Amino acid sequence: MIESILIVAGRYLVELITLLIVANILMSWFNPSPDNPIVKLIYGLTEPILSPLRRFAVIGPIDFSGIAAVVLLQFIIYPLYQMLIKAIF
Repeated sequence: MIESILIVAGRYLVELITLLIVANILMSWFNPSPDNPIVKLIYGLTEPILSPLRRFAVIGPIDFSGIAAVVLLQFIIYPLYQMLIKAIF
């Protein structure tokens, strides 16, 4: 029971972070006002995830850190989280 609740909660968290990263990527194309509170919130929540990846995921003028973060979340971090929860419970 608690195992399935934690797995579903983890999935929702991963989906929320993915959605915020996609919003960050889209905002970088349109360059909204940095004084907007929603823009500040999205950048504040996603930059701690994206900034370490920029060292490895920037090729020339193209920043692939958003794609790298989504791939890491969806295919590495979440499956490891699932295995950990199943091992504990």
